[in-house]
Amino acid sequence: MIRKAFAMKVFADAHEEYKKRHDEIWPEMTAMLREHGAHSYSIYLDEQTNTLFAYLEIEDEARWSKTAETDICQKWWAYMKDIMETNEDNSPVSIELKEVFHL
Repeated sequence: MIRKAFAMKVFADAHEEYKKRHDEIWPEMTAMLREHGAHSYSIYLDEQTNTLFAYLEIEDEARWSKTAETDICQKWWAYMKDIMETNEDNSPVSIELKEVFHL
């Protein structure tokens, strides 16, 4: 299993909305994530800095990288762009984090 972590930013006034949208995540989105090898996916919020910390476990990097090409992922990004920092293609601005310890 491959462990990945990354950080993103949610707007200060959108914490509740971000959680609500994930509480109501579309079944097609979760199905796509599983189809692309995600076994565990958690997102945490640091309310003081508006930083989202995401952690996931995947089977294969190449398979996972194709999530961005799916219609449902493109639709999700467009849906989320009004409440978080995004790139020109609507993907979240994210910084991959380097693992420095695992027990």
